[in-house]
Parts: sequence; C-alpha cells; structure tokens
Amino acid sequence: MRILITNDDGINAPGLEALTAIAREVAGPEGEVWTVAPAFEQSGVGHAISYTHPTMIAELGPRRFAAEGSPADCVLAALYHVLKDCPPDLVLSGVNRGNNSGENAVYSGTIGAAMEAALQGVPAMALSQYMGKGNNGLADPFEAARMHAPAIIRQLLDHGAWGADDAYRLFYNVNFPACPASEVKGTRAAAQGRRHGSNFSVAPAASPSGRQFLWAVGGSQTVAATEGSDVDLNLQGYVSVTPMRADLTCHDSLRDLRGVFDQG
Repeated sequence: MRILITNDDGINAPGLEALTAIAREVAGPEGEVWTVAPAFEQSGVGHAISYTHPTMIAELGPRRFAAEGSPADCVLAALYHVLKDCPPDLVLSGVNRGNNSGENAVYSGTIGAAMEAALQGVPAMALSQYMGKGNNGLADPFEAARMHAPAIIRQLLDHGAWGADDAYRLFYNVNFPACPASEVKGTRAAAQGRRHGSNFSVAPAASPSGRQFLWAVGGSQTVAATEGSDVDLNLQGYVSVTPMRADLTCHDSLRDLRGVFDQG
C-alpha cells in the first residue's frame, strides 16, 4: 500500500511524526509512506487552495517534501506532481494537535486536506488528537492516536462506506480523546456536534508602534455539546469516527424549499 501523509501543523510538527509511524504500520513492510506537508503551520485555513499564487515545493529527503501552501495545496502537489506516476492508495491527514470535532471541523486544514483527497477520488481520513489535562503531561501526548489509529484505519478500509460512485466521495474524520491510550474506552461512530455557547472571537492587541491588531481566539473545548456527537463522545473518553463529504447541501430542508419555489 502506498500512503500519502500531510497535515496543517507543518512539516516539523510532532503530530506528523506520530502519523508517520501510524502510516508505516498500516502500509506494512512492503508499503510506501510519502510525506507532502506545509512548510509552515497552516492551522485554520480550512479547504483553501493557493489559487492566485504559485506554491514552492522542496524535497527534504527520500519521499519527504515540504510545500509553501495549504494542506489542500499539498494534496494537489502530491497527486499531480510528486506522485503523478504512482498515485497513493490512501491519504492520511494529521495527527492534528487539538481536536477537529464539532464546529472545529469547519475551520480545519487537517479536514481540508482529506476533503481535497476525496474530491480527487482518493480514500482519505483526517486524524486529530484532543489535548487536555488527561494527556498534556504525558511523554507522548499523541499516545492515544499512535496506539489506536492503525486498527481504526484498517477497519475503515475494510468496512467503510466510501461512496466511490457518489457525486462527492466520503472521507472520515477521526478524533482521539485526551487521555492515555490505556484509558480509551472504545471507538464510536458519531455525527459532527456543536458546542453550546462556544465560538471563535477576536481579541484586540496593540503593537509597540501603537498599531491595532486582532488575534483570533478560540472558545472552550470542554463545554457540553450535542448528546452522542463527536465532541460528547471525545469528552467521555471515546474515539469518534464521523463520515463526511464536501456536499454542503442541507438535504433535510431541500424538500420544503422546493415546495416554496417549484410551484406554478
């Protein structure tokens, strides 16, 4: 198996080192693991692509490349340049330092890379590690992801509903709880949740020259969320697996809306 890995925390992020080990275990001794990751941190860029300027790419070592662009740029660079003659069988994005459950998924470059791979017809998964009191003090805060991800990836490869014939192919969002690997309670399929009363905002700050700047500020990651959702399960100590696709249509509302506009 040939696996492409990328992330949004950057080529030198410790989560990418964890993902390399995970991918090598899944690929097996005869497999290949290729890395095309952002040269610099790209957290929060979502599914952005560098449409108006070129992306510089550099080979750092065997099967290891850094691109000065977004995670989605990295996937495009891999599929149409680095691996154009030998496309990957699977794309893994992460392991993100911090969860991409709930509304975080909307902003996530980790998710953006997996989404781009799915749009290109390649099976993809985004992996993220919740951070908190349960794992911040561990020698390896990515322990839960490192230990449990290989089995989950294999299960999804064998049993996942990839929807290859759909207009928008499925990809999977996997989030690991903030606890040691031995304390993970299990893995559950879950819908994307919504944290109650927790949103991004901005905080003003002045530079030494007196110029005004705004810092984006995240909301609490431990407030209550939709019951049974990815956030809710992660906070209980479970790994959550959420099938996603790029289709943003609210299908629940589409029929009623057609009743409004499709008359006469």
